[in-house]
Amino acid sequence: MTTVREIMTTDPIVLQSSTSVKEAAKKMRDADVGDVIVEDGGSLVGIVTDRDITIRCVAEGTSPESATIWSIVSGELHSLSPDDSLDDAVNTMRDAAVRRVPVVEDGVAIGVLSIGDLAVAKDPDSVLADISAAHGNA
Repeated sequence: MTTVREIMTTDPIVLQSSTSVKEAAKKMRDADVGDVIVEDGGSLVGIVTDRDITIRCVAEGTSPESATIWSIVSGELHSLSPDDSLDDAVNTMRDAAVRRVPVVEDGVAIGVLSIGDLAVAKDPDSVLADISAAHGNA
């Protein structure tokens, strides 16, 4: 059985909820990732994606310099254990209708599992797997 630990992206970016949206976007760009995990007072509270920045900040006319990631964080935090099966991960993502999920061990974010990671692992010949495996164009 393949586990989440075997295919997740390790070393996630974890930022405080008071971080500006602009700073989060720069961190994503520099790391060539599409998400950051949000922490508040030592607790994981959510995830912010590049899509959240576009839809909840830029499209609303909010300044990325003055807005914090807390103001655009995705709602309820869904997470996975590194020892969860890929089937459990698929079910969690499907039920929550999310494309990325933090992987948490002992209360600490140790990775992120994306729908692209699952595509590469479960259907390596798919178009999504090809796209996900390619280097970014940022």
